Amino acid sequence: MSTNLPSQRIIGILIASIATIFFAILDTSGKWLVQSFPVIEVVWVRFAVHMLLAFIWLIFAEGFKKLLIEDGWLHALRSTMLCAMTALNFFALQYLQLAQTAAILFSAPIIIALISSFLHHEKLTPIKWFAIITGFVGVLVILDPFGYHFHPAMLLVLAHATIYALFNFLSKRIAAKSSPLVTQFYSALGPTVVLLPFLFQSWQSPSFAIEYGVFFCAGLFGFLSHNFISIAYRYANPSTISPFFYQQMIWMVLLGWLIFDQVPTWNVYAGTILVIGSGLYLVLHELKQGKK
Repeated sequence: MSTNLPSQRIIGILIASIATIFFAILDTSGKWLVQSFPVIEVVWVRFAVHMLLAFIWLIFAEGFKKLLIEDGWLHALRSTMLCAMTALNFFALQYLQLAQTAAILFSAPIIIALISSFLHHEKLTPIKWFAIITGFVGVLVILDPFGYHFHPAMLLVLAHATIYALFNFLSKRIAAKSSPLVTQFYSALGPTVVLLPFLFQSWQSPSFAIEYGVFFCAGLFGFLSHNFISIAYRYANPSTISPFFYQQMIWMVLLGWLIFDQVPTWNVYAGTILVIGSGLYLVLHELKQGKK
């Protein structure tokens, strides 16, 4: 499908914007659950539901033959990275606000720019270095490492952002050979199988209908968010869509306030402005370079 038509780009942006809401609901569900249930249980259920939904959709849409893949080790690596990111995020959400985790994760485009320059031996211009340094200053403002607002769990989110940057490069390589639904299925299959033996000592059965519902929501919106991003890329290039991912901060702040009665501190807002500003510049710079 062409991604050059304005109408197609608008559709891609709208789908990606919906995905940011789904990601925010996923994180909200995770934060709500880890207050009462073991993190490993929350992570496992999130991926088990995701895997089941992806399997059902895949079989009806593409058939059993699509389950046969050549690059199994790449899918296994991607699955491991996704599991690690989710575990780090859910563990950190026990202690941090939704807006704090989102703000730190917005450093991913900055990390991607650094990794890209290393892999492609691209010389960074002074302006690009300024954007990268500004972004990391923003991260330091959010972390507040020597101040009142710092919590060690923030370092877990920073590790999540770094893994996510590498995750993007791997996803692009896999996308060349596997359909999005196949990738969704195998990404969720790995954590579901690997984490299963560790549940026996930590499993805690839900007691109320709302707990079952929130568990299901974590898996449902985990599946939908990643699937919507894959669909969005069919209509618009990543460079076109990337700036709109920052909408997630709005939903994270709103849900954090509505569900947990948490309002971000001044340093989160200030740091987010610096991180988003530098990230937007890097994305727009890449978009401009691609038109030349």
